[in-house]
Amino acid sequence: MSKVFLITGAGRGLGADLARQALEAGHRVVATARRPEHVLEALGGEQDNLLATALDITEPDTARSAVRSAVERFGRIDVLINNAANFYAGYFEEISDAQLRAQIETNLFGPMNVTRAVLPVMRAQRDGHVITLSSLAGVVGLEFCVAYAAAKFGVEGFMESLRHDVEPFGIRTTVVEPGFFRTELLVDASTTWAELSIDDYAERTAATKEQWQAMNGRQAGDPAKLAAALLTIAGLQQPPARFVAGSDAIDAVAAKARELLAQAEASRGLGADLAHDDA
Repeated sequence: MSKVFLITGAGRGLGADLARQALEAGHRVVATARRPEHVLEALGGEQDNLLATALDITEPDTARSAVRSAVERFGRIDVLINNAANFYAGYFEEISDAQLRAQIETNLFGPMNVTRAVLPVMRAQRDGHVITLSSLAGVVGLEFCVAYAAAKFGVEGFMESLRHDVEPFGIRTTVVEPGFFRTELLVDASTTWAELSIDDYAERTAATKEQWQAMNGRQAGDPAKLAAALLTIAGLQQPPARFVAGSDAIDAVAAKARELLAQAEASRGLGADLAHDDA
């Protein structure tokens, strides 16, 4: 069955793979980017089932405009894929306050802005599916990723709670937790390095930055396969609330789940007996 997809960050990387495969499967696609000409370049030009439109996820007005254009062109929106993101890398003390706020503005408030614009359409339809890309770093804190993890942990809470808000309207939600994929997150256009410098961190910063740069393009995960998996999930009547993508992420999330369970059990003695004692 043909669906209407709205995909953010569709000018390159995973977003372009998602848009391309959705079109090949016969779906109608609203592919967005800050510069829609990049979408057309990535997808081979204008197509009957493609609407390439401008959207800066940090600007709510552009999200509302993109949604209006989608409905005018295709009449509805069945699936929103919040894919657009960037990466501020560095140790907490070396990431400036402005950088930290910019990271959260893009990676947390960005998906919120687009979702807020799309939900009235889905509520009116009494049907829809919101898929938001989180990360392994949204479940497990990683070194050099404090800003990114803070935003992605926020995405986890947003999506997990949003599910309860919108289920009565026939709207489903899925949060996606990929491990390391070749999604272009580490290219210069997506990665910003900490702008402050502290001597105590200098040696570790230089070594870790070199490791991250060397990883670009060599990550194990294939974004085309991830795109295909997400399109499969979008076609399910009862999609999962959470999708962990990649063997590295599955192993790490499973280990975190065991760690949390152990910590909860260890807290029973001191943490459980905190209720008010009636006199």
